[in-house]
Amino acid sequence: MRPSAIRQDLGFLVRSRRRRDHGWLVPFIVVTLVAVLTTDVLLLVQSGEPGGPGAGGPRPAAGQRTVTTQPRPAQAHPSPQQTLVAEAKTVQPVRPLDKLHKPHLFVVTRKPFTRDLLEKVARQRGVTALELADAAAIMLDGKRVQTLGVDPSTFRAYTPKVTAASDPLWANVAAGDVAVSFVLGTDGGLQLHSRVSGPGGPLRIGAYATTGFGAVDAVISKQTARSLGLPRDNALIVSAPKADSAKLGAALRKVLPKGTQVATVNPVLRPAQTKARTYAAGAFMSGDQLTVALRAAVSKLGRPYVWGAEGPDTFDCSGLVQWAFARAGVRMPRVTHQQWVTGPQVPLSQAQPGDLLFWRSDPTNPGYISHVAIYWGGGKMLHAPRTGDVVKIVPVNTRNLAGVVRVSPPVAARVR
Repeated sequence: MRPSAIRQDLGFLVRSRRRRDHGWLVPFIVVTLVAVLTTDVLLLVQSGEPGGPGAGGPRPAAGQRTVTTQPRPAQAHPSPQQTLVAEAKTVQPVRPLDKLHKPHLFVVTRKPFTRDLLEKVARQRGVTALELADAAAIMLDGKRVQTLGVDPSTFRAYTPKVTAASDPLWANVAAGDVAVSFVLGTDGGLQLHSRVSGPGGPLRIGAYATTGFGAVDAVISKQTARSLGLPRDNALIVSAPKADSAKLGAALRKVLPKGTQVATVNPVLRPAQTKARTYAAGAFMSGDQLTVALRAAVSKLGRPYVWGAEGPDTFDCSGLVQWAFARAGVRMPRVTHQQWVTGPQVPLSQAQPGDLLFWRSDPTNPGYISHVAIYWGGGKMLHAPRTGDVVKIVPVNTRNLAGVVRVSPPVAARVR
């Protein structure tokens, strides 16, 4: 079957599979794409650096360390000040919002999905919704940006409720605009309404819309994606709210072609059995490793922030963390929300030099981890702030602070 002939609405796959599976799967209505595109079109609050230093604590003695995990603080909702959607340049209608689907896995193949491959995914126990997309990296304003080509009418249902309900956002995307993540827009210097260079000519920034998945930082319509030459139907969003995400991901790797990449989004996990756990010696970075990482980070004071930069002369916030920890032999994932799960959370009052501090400051997706810094000690942190700024040490900012993570190298190496 030719890839171009694949139906955009993949509900028929799950409905037909349901008859074979004797009704164990709830009916599936496909309404959109991408497991990571969680964008909330809320009203923008321009956040400064939250104030309030953290206190360092003595490091536990060698041997064993007991880490008390910290429950997530309540998420603060921004006060309305400025819209995150550009004024519509043309009226491009999109279909009304249907049932919302929470994405759990994002799958990318080397070749377009065929009907046979889609049926293999649909037959997996727990899968309730699928959506095709086009995925590739494009040059946008001189930056290499992971981009998704989507059907705005159906993809919207895979985003958070407020975003999904925003007709102007999806109408702008349907009309040929690009929606970029809040971090790329604000920290990366891409202003709303502006026209930036793209692979096929200028593209207008039509909205700030954080994906919430991996390094995906831009969304365009499939029509625009095809005009720019993006691969066709090489990405698939999978919703499976009752399936263990790790087990489902492993099952998909077995039935899909070699080289297929599967990433978790909003993973469904087994409930945690305890809130406290004892970690053996060696589970965390040694004193020597911490010293090397901190010295590496501080050696970059004054270097400019550049969105997407990984060093050695320019950095973004997570790029600085990855680069500095690599000098100490620690393999860190690339983006902030992946670094967030590289170890257990600890109270801010117990923060030690080398711990990572994380914030949820993105009004387009209040649950998204949008910034990271390295705790320096004495209530100070070292970070790469935003475009126009440089790597520096400042007092810890507690506004919208999501938590503190103590990095475990074995855990960090497994994060994908």
